Amino acid sequence: MSMAVRKKRISTADITALKGERPIVCLTAYTTPIAKLLDPHCDLLLVGDSLGMVLYGMTNTIAVTMEMMIAHGQAVMRGVERGCVTVDMPFGSYQESKEQAFRNAARIMKETGCDSVKLEGGEEMAETIHFLTTRGIPVMGHVGLMPQQVNTAGGYRSLGRTEAEADKIRRDALAIGQSGAFSFVLEGTIEPLAREISAAAPVPTIGIGASPACDGQVLVVDDMLGVFTDFKPRFVKHFASLAPVISKAVEDYAEEVKARTFPAQEHTFQMKKQPI
Repeated sequence: MSMAVRKKRISTADITALKGERPIVCLTAYTTPIAKLLDPHCDLLLVGDSLGMVLYGMTNTIAVTMEMMIAHGQAVMRGVERGCVTVDMPFGSYQESKEQAFRNAARIMKETGCDSVKLEGGEEMAETIHFLTTRGIPVMGHVGLMPQQVNTAGGYRSLGRTEAEADKIRRDALAIGQSGAFSFVLEGTIEPLAREISAAAPVPTIGIGASPACDGQVLVVDDMLGVFTDFKPRFVKHFASLAPVISKAVEDYAEEVKARTFPAQEHTFQMKKQPI
């Protein structure tokens, strides 16, 4: 009896190989139904710690836990047949030591089945990334604006406007590019600098609020779909406006329930007729 052929999923090596070939398509995903919808179109699905803000109403990503990331990583993996899945390591799960980072990264990969983990940081995290990648854990880096460092960075803002900031981001990108990471997110970085870094980096840059010259792009899926409407960053484009659609659907549902027009007979179960 022949066995069903399993579909080949995109690997981290495949993502790296796309540099210079074509732009990489990436979106965040947090649930199984959304992962199923994104999977045919995306090379990378990022289970981002942005879920703290998007799904849980937090003001930033700092309070996101390992348990939350693992639960949502498992959910996304249930909906994926094709895409490469990366799960964010939450704040406090990797900064203390290389060993702490390995234990938590290994736990995420074992418990979710994901393809890689992502962590934030530049020069200071390069040694940790090398430690992980040489021990079998693929890593995506993240430089430029780093949301987990919002409390020390003075808030969310674009970076690289001063020479000191630009030099720091260049050094961070160089260190991560040489650390063994298969790619890195470049966030909130002024366009000319992001273009320069993308041209020089040996691995793909995934831009968000950066440059169209980055090797790929990522957006938070709820932003892209126009579901998350608390605020709209400059770099976000609403490819749909689902918030008013959802609101109208709920309004119609509420009205029909109040008017007792829903459920109608076709939405109920009846006693089956017994044979005579």
